[in-house]
Amino acid sequence: MSDASDRAKAAADEFMSGLKKGSDRLWVVGAGLCIVFVAFKSCSEVEPGQVAVRVNNATGQVETLTRPGLILDLPFGIHDVFVIDTSSQTFHMHGQAYVDELNVPELTVRASDGSNFVFNDTTILYRAIPERGADVIRDAGHAHGFRMWMLPYARAILRDEFGRESTISVSNPAHFGEATNRAKARLNELLNPHGVEVTSIVTPRPRFNDEYEGLVESRNETEKQLDVISSELQRAETERARRLAEVDRDQNKIIQEKRAALEAALATAVTEQTQTRRQSDSYKIEKVAVGQAALSGAQRTAAERKGQLDAQYLTRKAEIDAFRNQPVERVMERLGERLDGVTIEIQPWSSDATPTRLQYQNVGGGGQ
Repeated sequence: MSDASDRAKAAADEFMSGLKKGSDRLWVVGAGLCIVFVAFKSCSEVEPGQVAVRVNNATGQVETLTRPGLILDLPFGIHDVFVIDTSSQTFHMHGQAYVDELNVPELTVRASDGSNFVFNDTTILYRAIPERGADVIRDAGHAHGFRMWMLPYARAILRDEFGRESTISVSNPAHFGEATNRAKARLNELLNPHGVEVTSIVTPRPRFNDEYEGLVESRNETEKQLDVISSELQRAETERARRLAEVDRDQNKIIQEKRAALEAALATAVTEQTQTRRQSDSYKIEKVAVGQAALSGAQRTAAERKGQLDAQYLTRKAEIDAFRNQPVERVMERLGERLDGVTIEIQPWSSDATPTRLQYQNVGGGGQ
């Protein structure tokens, strides 16, 4: 009997020990599940194209988180996290009826000259500014509440800015773009404080009544013709400039060739002139040298001849002087030697004792 009770008691103790160990395991599993649940509830995911605004209700701090991924979101009212879509939103003004906050009726504008025109489909691209997420939540609430700011501002500002233009200026693409830029600047000035930004405004060509559309079409055709004429004029100017350039090039080539030929001819002439001058200088030097030599020779010859003549003169003079001083007999003797072989015929013409004519003839080899 005591053995059975001991066994029963041991079995009971073993059962209670196993039950205690099982309960400890359940507590561990339950605690882990609670931790996982609290961790899951304490995180929020921010996807690309979104921004999160986290409000700490304990301290009042507001944070704008722009990086995609998981962010801490403490439960039990400690944190409130609001996710905002910052991707590009499209606001359409088209059709005749209001569809939703992104699709409203088409835009009708009254121009400055009193006429009306319509934009069939005006598109405005806008978005929530990621860095201004706290302003978006403060002024428009969570989710897509910021879309409400577009409807009251877009139509009024577009009508105001395009209404400054006349029907003529608004049909001009240049003025049309200026009005669009003014409208975009005014919209951003009003929407930026609310954390909203307009990135683009796309408007089609305005539609007028049929008569004015015809006039616009005629003006567009005229402008196209004017553009064609301007293009033709530019092409003609370009062709003229090209031809003038070709003429200038050809004339410059001819001028260069002529200049080169003239420079070559000038160089040849200068060379020939130099050679001619060199030859003339050589000829002059040669002739001057020959003349100087001839002059020197002639002067020497003349001096020699003068000396000879002076000697002959002195000799003859001495002979004459000597003959003059000789007696008459010697003179007659010499005269006889000279008149040897000479016949003298004397024929008197009158009874005068003094003859007036004397003729003689040299018969021999003596001089006369």
